Amino acid sequence: MRLSLVALLATTAVAQAEDRPKQLVVISFDGAGNNALWQRSRDMAKRVKAHFTYFLSCSLVIDRARAKSYQAPHEKPGRSNIGFAQTKEEALTRLDHIWQARLEGHEIASHTCGHFDGKDWDVNDWRTEMRTFRSVVSSAWADLGAPEKEPQGWRDFVRDGIRGFRAPYLSTSKVLAEAERAEGFTYDGSGISKGPALPENQNGVLFFGLPLIPEGPGQRPIVGMDYNLYIRHSAGLENPSNGAEFEARSLDAFRAAFKKQYEGNRIPLQLGFHFVEMNGGAYWRALDTFVSEVCTLPDVGCVTYGEAIASLKDHYALRPTSSL
Repeated sequence: MRLSLVALLATTAVAQAEDRPKQLVVISFDGAGNNALWQRSRDMAKRVKAHFTYFLSCSLVIDRARAKSYQAPHEKPGRSNIGFAQTKEEALTRLDHIWQARLEGHEIASHTCGHFDGKDWDVNDWRTEMRTFRSVVSSAWADLGAPEKEPQGWRDFVRDGIRGFRAPYLSTSKVLAEAERAEGFTYDGSGISKGPALPENQNGVLFFGLPLIPEGPGQRPIVGMDYNLYIRHSAGLENPSNGAEFEARSLDAFRAAFKKQYEGNRIPLQLGFHFVEMNGGAYWRALDTFVSEVCTLPDVGCVTYGEAIASLKDHYALRPTSSL
């Protein structure tokens, strides 16, 4: 019988100290497209008092009719690996979710626009795509023909409030950090670490890594992200008939990774998801159960990357070129 994580933790006495930091859990979503999943994630967060980080792809606030207004580096106008909003109404609904999420304490970050692999891009290519992101999102309400619906402060938020970046496919290059600094990003979530790890400070940009976590019967390490689980479980092909098994395996992996840190060094645990219900929604269901168990614990904070950075600074000294 599987016990809840709360019950599992209750079986182990954990020494507490007044200055012991909270266990931070950082949940993020890439793409931030599907409007039904926007609503589902916001409702989930309200229920467990969590804050999430949404890495937005800006082609999803461009309607299909205006697709050619966007051009990625070295690509033809109108190309996007994740498509565009099918209608203006779809894009406007998405913009409202973005704004409401921000008001609810969630964080909006950049996942570029067209989700292209930038491993061979130079600094100017990265900067061009980053500037396009801010330009597209900033003028999105007006470009969709609804300037009267643009919330007061929207453009200030896009200019000054979006400070996080994650590269599509987690594919980076040596010049990415230079581009991020130049374009006003203060942290990057594109990395992968051997396990939960503190972010590294590279000349003013904090680099976070999604951790490898043990999973499955053989406890083989895997990146703590739904897509990676999907590839392992069903080779990237939909297999909803085994969704319950995949859900249970994922939940066990999330619980074990959390428990190790909660009872140990309290390094923040990062987990990544997408706005796609793979294998019949197995990974979203595992996420829902997981956050219901851990985010309600008194010494746990389910926070955004920005909130995690602020909390980490209270417990660790920043050093110019090394870990926090």
